[in-house]
Formats: sequence, C-alpha cells, structure tokens
Amino acid sequence: MKYYNFDIVFQEIPDEVTLAVNITNCPNGCKGCHSPHLHHDIGMNLDENEIDQLLTKYGRQITCFCFMGGDATPKEVARLAGYVRRKSALKVAWYSGKKQFPETFPSFDYVKTGPYQPEYGGLKCRNTNQRLYRNLDGKPVDITSRFWKSV
Repeated sequence: MKYYNFDIVFQEIPDEVTLAVNITNCPNGCKGCHSPHLHHDIGMNLDENEIDQLLTKYGRQITCFCFMGGDATPKEVARLAGYVRRKSALKVAWYSGKKQFPETFPSFDYVKTGPYQPEYGGLKCRNTNQRLYRNLDGKPVDITSRFWKSV
C-alpha cells in the first residue's frame, strides 16, 4: 500500500485534529473525484516504519490518524490501523469510498463509507449518499449530520 501525501486537517473528523494520509491506487473511480491522481499506483510505501516517522513528527499535534482511501487493500488498512492503535493513544479513522460497511469496522473509531457522487455532494450536503460512522462500543453510530450547518 502506498500514499501520496498527508496533511493535518480539521474538517474530516468532527472534534478531532486529524493527520489525513492520502492512499493511492484507488479502485473506485468516482465521477467528479477531487483527487484523480490517487487512482494511480504512485507514492511511497506506507508501512510501520513510515507510520513511526509520521507519529514521531506529528503525534503530539494530532488526535486522530485517518487513512484516506485504501479500498484496494482493506485488510492492510485494518492491519496498519491496529499498528497505530498499539503505538499511540490516537483515534483511528478510515475514509472508504465503498458502499458497503467494512468487516474491519472494529479496527476504527470512525469510518466514512460511500463513493463520491456529484449529484448528491459530499458529507456537508444533507442529501449526500456518504455516511460517517463513529464506533461506540462496537456499534456504528451515524454522525453524518455533524457536518450539516444550520442555515
């Protein structure tokens, strides 16, 4: 599994300061994708050593580690999520573009599901097909509405 880049973000996971790591080789091919370069098998290997470097450099600045993609290798995403959990006290999230809920849900504190569909918009749109779930005691709780601002 490879990643292209990362950034510290504040909007992907509510109430968290998140290190969002952009995974490449995305198999979903969503129409209107904002990051089509991530469809290609490019970037650097994301493994335990790379995660250690990221955690050493940014671990005190963040509260959550988010795998942005990785749908081509879901078991590897779950394995590395477990590694992040063992190495830190950070919450762990996965932004998946798949429609179905991952069987690896217990590995994460948050999971976003659903491909981007321009006619429905992203998580900030009330009629989005995407959903963000929080893991509360092993049960998925839909928190997508946290993205919707009152008008």
